[in-house]
Amino acid sequence: MQLSRLQKLSFSGLALTALLLSGCSRQKEETATAEAAPVAANPFFETWDTPFGAPPFAEIKIEHFMPAFEQAFKEHKAEIDAIANSNTEPTFENTLEQKELAGAALNRVSGVFFSLARTESNDEIQALQSKISPMLTRHNNDILFNQALFERIEKVYETRKEAGLNPEQTRLVERIYNDYVRAGAKLDAAAREELAKINERISTLTTTFSQNQLNDTRNFIMVLEESDLDGLPQSLRDAAASQAKLRDMPGKYVITLNRSSVEPFLQYSTRPDLREKAFNGWALRGDNGNEFDNNAIVGEIVNLRIKRAKMLGYKHHSDYVLSNTMAETPEAAMKLLKKVWEPALKQAEKEKGWLKEQMTPDGFDRGIKAHDWRFYAEKVRKEKFDLDQGEIAQYFELNNMIEAKFYVAKRLFGLTFTERNDIPVYNEVVRVWEVKDAGGNSIGLFFGDYYARSTKRTGAWMSSFRVQQKLAGDVKPLVMNNMNLNKPAEGEPTLMSYSDAVTLFHEFGHALHGLLSNVTYPTLAGTNTPRDWVEFPAQIYEHFIAQPYMLKKFARHYETGAEMSDDMIKRIKAASTFNQGFATVEYIASALVDMAYHQLTEVQDIDVRAFEDKVLTEYNKPEEIIMRHRSTHFGHIFAGGYHSAYYAYMWSEILDADGFDAFVEADDIFDKETADRLYKYVFSKGDSLNYLDAYTKFRGRAPTTDALLRNRGFAPE
Repeated sequence: MQLSRLQKLSFSGLALTALLLSGCSRQKEETATAEAAPVAANPFFETWDTPFGAPPFAEIKIEHFMPAFEQAFKEHKAEIDAIANSNTEPTFENTLEQKELAGAALNRVSGVFFSLARTESNDEIQALQSKISPMLTRHNNDILFNQALFERIEKVYETRKEAGLNPEQTRLVERIYNDYVRAGAKLDAAAREELAKINERISTLTTTFSQNQLNDTRNFIMVLEESDLDGLPQSLRDAAASQAKLRDMPGKYVITLNRSSVEPFLQYSTRPDLREKAFNGWALRGDNGNEFDNNAIVGEIVNLRIKRAKMLGYKHHSDYVLSNTMAETPEAAMKLLKKVWEPALKQAEKEKGWLKEQMTPDGFDRGIKAHDWRFYAEKVRKEKFDLDQGEIAQYFELNNMIEAKFYVAKRLFGLTFTERNDIPVYNEVVRVWEVKDAGGNSIGLFFGDYYARSTKRTGAWMSSFRVQQKLAGDVKPLVMNNMNLNKPAEGEPTLMSYSDAVTLFHEFGHALHGLLSNVTYPTLAGTNTPRDWVEFPAQIYEHFIAQPYMLKKFARHYETGAEMSDDMIKRIKAASTFNQGFATVEYIASALVDMAYHQLTEVQDIDVRAFEDKVLTEYNKPEEIIMRHRSTHFGHIFAGGYHSAYYAYMWSEILDADGFDAFVEADDIFDKETADRLYKYVFSKGDSLNYLDAYTKFRGRAPTTDALLRNRGFAPE
């Protein structure tokens, strides 16, 4: 999953998940700004006469966004006021359904703008985002704190049992009511005003954090000469040459901080001085004391969350967040992290011993350093398993892997994917497919944006231009996956690591969760679920690319077309738990720091480096392994929706490891009955079912941790 795997944008309704991503605050009456004059022929004011109503990107200009947002705010406010000020008796139909239908224009412009802010960011977009984010916060807050509206919602909630609602309607009432209460709807006016200011400030800070993270990442490049390339595979040399060419540096080579560039450099470069320079660049993003420094922002966000949680009646922010998840309590999340932490430490210590054995021939008498780990791990992998990651990458070509993920979707769910060249895109590298079900009916569009560029945030994620719903008609989802692969030279294949192939499948699992959604109400659609459930569909999908059948069929040599040998597949399987001590420690270290920040109960001055060191020293983290995401670039928790929820990937791993065993036990990775249950109770249901009930109906029992520990190589011998 790389660490930015899943950061979704969801603008259906005003569900609390979306509000926590953007914050919330009161909107002033004056939404118009002097610098945003009306723009003629604004495409956001017109019907989109495009296939599937996809955004007409060629027609959308930067100057269109502010007028579109301002008009959308006005329309949405009028729609909400009409519901809140109605003199009719509150019912599900005239209150909750009307609220679900409200804000269509705002959903449309938001879906486009925030997707572009993550993929095509520049100074203009960042400046506009800094203005729009607090405006959106104020607007959302105006709706959340509309007491007349809340009284109607509360009335529907109190009478829900005798109203003859179906299960999905009941679920919607309970979710929206709880979202409003958790957001502060029951506070008095003075407290709501204070909460509004806190949320607006958080919104501004998270936007700045995200922009700093992007800008500091692209601020670093390492320029190399031919003599600096020892050990690097040809694919990485070509990618580095391509990056230099983009910067008008002929004859040079450039390593960036995109994971697809820096990580293989750390694995293969024989130059410890350059590995250290690259590693420090990666580790110190947002922590360089420059204009993009995030240290102060981290402290302020944490303290504001402490204040907000206490105002809402919670002990701390973690207590607040987890009260609305599968885990339910911080204690449950911490219990899982600690259960896996100890065996991970033991395995990492064993791995460190193997690495030291590899250092002796190189004449090093020093210990392993953090920037050494990946380099010597590759040596160990090759020695113990005769497995070279560079050799493996020759079998993982992007087009073949796209075909592979589509193949699994067809075998499991009957889906077919037809590439469309008539759908507007925002960048020429973006590809689009029409998705049809087993009956030949179109169910939506899938956008794939696979290549890194300087305007794009790092990592991999899924987002939506539009979510599925039936309330406003048969609204089909427009879903997008983003990755950051190195773009090859013209005519050359796009090769990826095995880890990248797993990530490709992971993000496509999220995409299918959005595409296969089959609910009525947008607030409950697709991936609009708690973090520790939303990762389950994505992570169970990862398992399919690791199966020998799939590797034989789709992992083909990019030059010869030869299928992967049985011997190589066996070696990949044998090495599947190698370096899992390292991977698990770096992940859980980040999760522990996340939980520590958000279990603070008193506002305090926070020295970020000292805080990280204190927390991780208490857990005996090895010095040779750092957090996968240090605080100053930990976008999941300071610019996304994973604050006090980064544990969710491991919580979901319990489900995906245990859940995939259902296919194994059926002796068929495409077993129809198992796949049908997976669709019926997981991929199609969004947030319309209780999560444990949904899992139990799929699996036939509650999950256990046995498969998780086994898959990571931590099961008792």
